[in-house]
Amino acid sequence: MKSLSLLLTLFITISLSANNLTFESEENILLVGKKRIDFGCSVTDADIFVNGKLLGKGNMEITVPSKGCLTVVVQKVGYLTERIEFCNKKGMPNPPKSFYVEMRRDDSYDASIQTDIANVDIELKTTMEKDKAWKLINQIVLSYIDVIEMTDKETGYLRTSWSLKSFLQNTIRTRIIIKESSSEPLVFKVKLVSEASSMAMTSVKSDELYKEWDRVLRSYSNVISEFQARMK
Repeated sequence: MKSLSLLLTLFITISLSANNLTFESEENILLVGKKRIDFGCSVTDADIFVNGKLLGKGNMEITVPSKGCLTVVVQKVGYLTERIEFCNKKGMPNPPKSFYVEMRRDDSYDASIQTDIANVDIELKTTMEKDKAWKLINQIVLSYIDVIEMTDKETGYLRTSWSLKSFLQNTIRTRIIIKESSSEPLVFKVKLVSEASSMAMTSVKSDELYKEWDRVLRSYSNVISEFQARMK
């Protein structure tokens, strides 16, 4: 009788456990099972990064892990970077079956041009007297940037303050630097400094956030050619 009672108890325990396991498994599958997303964007050759790894371009299937999250970043030169997070956790909205990104143009890219004159010294030779050349230099500089931070006629050095322009995902700062490199013949070097932070609303004083940019804003694109044309 004791053996029969023990077997009956084990049967009831196993049955109850099995029923609970089935219920929990179905719930887990519904709420936190792996989810696949048909992911696409309007630019077919845009890079798609998933948790920092480049996994595809334009369109791909993304799998959100059970009880986890992932971050999708879409990038393409000339367009704003898009970041989307998908989570597959209990108590959070289920990931969509499909997701489409309409990429937006990068306003800093459209407001600038790529150039080889940015951040390099351009030599300007002139036959003018220094007084006349220095006056002309100041006139040209002030027509582009109206605040001169430092100027010394004797040494032939001039530096403007930074001119700041903020965009949706970028901040550009620009300045002009003039240096006299030779007095006979009279030669100056002009540098158009163009830097970008890749973030909006960056303080002009946050030097550590800026890096040299191989583009210049269109409003400064003619400054070097104007120096070359007028200082002969």
